[in-house]
Amino acid sequence: MTGKLPYAWSMRIGAHVRQDDDPIGQGERLGADLVQLFLSDPQKWDTPGEHPRKDQILASDIDVVVHSPYVVNVASLNNRLRMPSRKAVAEHADAASKIGAFGLVVHGGHVRDGENVAAGVENWRKLFERQEDKGGFAVPILVENTAGGDFAMARYVDAIGRLWDAIGDYGAGFCLDTCHAWAAGEDLADVVDRVKAVTGRIDLVHLNNSRDEFDSARDRHANLADGTIDPQVLVAIAEAAGAPVVLETPGAGIADDIAYLREHTG
Repeated sequence: MTGKLPYAWSMRIGAHVRQDDDPIGQGERLGADLVQLFLSDPQKWDTPGEHPRKDQILASDIDVVVHSPYVVNVASLNNRLRMPSRKAVAEHADAASKIGAFGLVVHGGHVRDGENVAAGVENWRKLFERQEDKGGFAVPILVENTAGGDFAMARYVDAIGRLWDAIGDYGAGFCLDTCHAWAAGEDLADVVDRVKAVTGRIDLVHLNNSRDEFDSARDRHANLADGTIDPQVLVAIAEAAGAPVVLETPGAGIADDIAYLREHTG
């Protein structure tokens, strides 16, 4: 694998940047240590081209992680969705490597109501197995937990454990989203320990508060001090995870969120 690998531990705090045409400039304006970005329209199947700021990104001290498009669903039993999803993951991993990204975030996905969840897990295993025959992915794939759905691959920690039994040996990484875990009905007080118990790792934290109540299955992010999750719980997760932190909170307050987290962590 290529790309910037995670650094010796010192909490790196960053943000998902909406201005994808100038991610480093936006990161600098926010005072971020790292930025997360899309490499194409997240609602479409577009193949990512060369980033227009590639040289600037590679030269910057700001680290980069890429988020795959939302349309990707590797677990799907529908060939017309699963096959383009596999292709998109490989394409976005290749494009991410060209800007020195340390990983590609991919949502855990789901099967449809009534379908066999085990078949969705098997589709994840096949993604890694088939790519291994091609030399592996260009950057680590960071599987992200999701907020809702009884037929989701990564809503609950026990489901994440079943998924990891299938893909853990292929070097998959894990991205913990706090809003998603809250919405899924997972207790945040010990979620880091429970996730690490089944995955052995957390490679990235999406530190987001929630606009909705616990176990709502609704994925609506709030700024750190403004949502239904106790901000001190979020700070504790950031410290316990031992991983880079990306804020995907509402843009108007994201600079304040970075400052808040820096103020309240060691």
